[in-house]
Amino acid sequence: MEKLEIVHTPKHGSWLNMAEVELSVLTRQAFAEPADSQEAVQARCVAWASRQNASQTGIAWQFTTADARIKLEYLYPKIKT
Repeated sequence: MEKLEIVHTPKHGSWLNMAEVELSVLTRQAFAEPADSQEAVQARCVAWASRQNASQTGIAWQFTTADARIKLEYLYPKIKT
């Protein structure tokens, strides 16, 4: 029992995970080429945000226990019956 650690994980992906995903998408889509100035960076970010907001793209967090047992098999102990 001393080794047991219970950690709360949110039902849906955390805001930090969503922010990381959005920043990754922004980087790949708006900054494939270097920007010349701070104004250019700002303009690209505003244009990208407008497109993203217009498309209403969301993140579907669907990682079930069954999926976890398959994808993260190495983390789950082998239980002998």
